[in-house]
Amino acid sequence: MTLLLTLLVGLLFTLGIYLLMARTPARLIIGLMLLGNGANLGVFVAGGLTAGQPPLTAAAQQAPAAGAADPVPQALVLTAIVIGFAVTALAAGLIWRTQADHPDNDLDAMNRSES
Repeated sequence: MTLLLTLLVGLLFTLGIYLLMARTPARLIIGLMLLGNGANLGVFVAGGLTAGQPPLTAAAQQAPAAGAADPVPQALVLTAIVIGFAVTALAAGLIWRTQADHPDNDLDAMNRSES
């Protein structure tokens, strides 16, 4: 299972970088989203995939039980999802505003029009 998820992380990063290099605004946003999801899945896989007991139980006040899930990667991924949504919304707003000023869909043509 870990190998499959690791391959999926690599696939998400590969597709995200490919879409970022495509130089169209819609693909840029989708590439950003894929990179963010790949990073989130990578942190989650690196945190370990144990289907054990919950980390905090009444019987184990001093130390978590053996095989307990680690809550830190889950909290990091939850925070990263919120930040990724904000970055995606900001990028979509910037591209929408840029499209209003420059009707061309190519980022290189937009760059040439400003100089």
